[in-house]
Amino acid sequence: MVIGAMSIELFIYENDSLKGKRRIVKSIIGKVKSRFNVAIAEVEYNDKWQRIGLGISAVGNDRGYVDSVLATVMTFIESLYLAEIIDSRIEIINV
Repeated sequence: MVIGAMSIELFIYENDSLKGKRRIVKSIIGKVKSRFNVAIAEVEYNDKWQRIGLGISAVGNDRGYVDSVLATVMTFIESLYLAEIIDSRIEIINV
């Protein structure tokens, strides 16, 4: 079994409130969940109105598959143009 965990930090330029941030986070999470078979949640910067920290995980039986799923999710989030990705980390664990 292979577990992939990805952390993405995003920055929202056109935002001035936590309400606006929640709208963007819900949109990103909803679109990712509907398109990919991954777990996703906001895990950092809950009180910052211009930063988003997302945690995403995928499980599979092949390292290449898990890595490609996470890379595809990151590309998809970037293509939404809702926020700019300023940092990302991927960790693959063989169990």
